[in-house]
Amino acid sequence: MTIRIDDINHSSPTRFVELLGTIFEHSPWVAELAYAERPFASRDQLHQVMSAAVSRAPEVQRMALLCQHPELAGREADAGTLTDDSKREQAGAGLNQCTAGELLTIKSLNQAYRAKFDFPFIIAVTGLDKYQIIAAMENRLGNSIETEFDTAIAEVEKIARIRIDALIDE
Repeated sequence: MTIRIDDINHSSPTRFVELLGTIFEHSPWVAELAYAERPFASRDQLHQVMSAAVSRAPEVQRMALLCQHPELAGREADAGTLTDDSKREQAGAGLNQCTAGELLTIKSLNQAYRAKFDFPFIIAVTGLDKYQIIAAMENRLGNSIETEFDTAIAEVEKIARIRIDALIDE
């Protein structure tokens, strides 16, 4: 299903959040803040406004946003509780077709990452394969907490852009 930008611009607050509340994983507050900035001339402008809302949020709220993301090939995937977007994105990267050894590696990296940074590893997986994702996980474990927090927020914004592009037709 795609939605025209004009339909977004003419939505009620409730409908706006219904349509865009999942752009940022389990964080409808981003759409709620963006609503006041209507009308949007383009998907680009909508993405910029939503990203700016995240940037203006207090660090504790941005940390909560990061914590709303599922682990890659993690417990949410095992439990079947991934959002439709996350399920589609992870499957597109082949994370639903890992060997037992690959799953063990990813789960171990997820655990090490969360232990170090206190939020799940986040990467925009669209266009990546499982080998690139594993390499990124290994590489980013060497980052400082500050660098990784900023990197994870940037990845969340990339994910949001991909979701906006898939949802909205200009």
